[in-house]
Amino acid sequence: MHPFAPPPIVRYDFFLMYDDFYAIDRWSNQRVHCIQQKLIVAIATRHADAVDVKFLVDGQPVWVALPLPAWVEYKRRTAKTITDSLTVEIAGHYLKTALESGEGGGREMYSLTVEEALEHLNAVVQELGQETTPQGL
Repeated sequence: MHPFAPPPIVRYDFFLMYDDFYAIDRWSNQRVHCIQQKLIVAIATRHADAVDVKFLVDGQPVWVALPLPAWVEYKRRTAKTITDSLTVEIAGHYLKTALESGEGGGREMYSLTVEEALEHLNAVVQELGQETTPQGL
C-alpha cells in the first residue's frame, strides 16, 4: 500500500430492528410508533455517566439512559465493543419491553442499571441470531 493512499473503507452492516418500531402499550392497549431520534453522551448534558438515546413515542420524547460502565463491563466479559448502532438496539429493545409490560407508565426518562443494559444487549444479540454472549451477561 502506498504511504499516502487513503485508508481502506471499513463497513459494518448491522440490521437495525429498534430504530423505528411499533409496540402495544400495556395500559392503553394502543399501538404506538417509536422512532429513535438522538444518541447523546450524557456526561456533558446531565452530568451523568450514561449514553442517552431519545425516541419519539407517538411524537412524545422518551429517553433511555444506558450507563457507561456497561461498555467497560461488556468489553471485559467479551473483548467486544458496544457500537452506536448496538446502543440504539439495546435502548429500543428496553423501550419496547417497558411499553409492552407496562413498566414506568408514561415516563419520559428510563435509566437502566449495568446488568439491565447487558441483559437487553444479550436479548438483541440472540434476536439477531448472532454469536451468543458468555454466561452471566
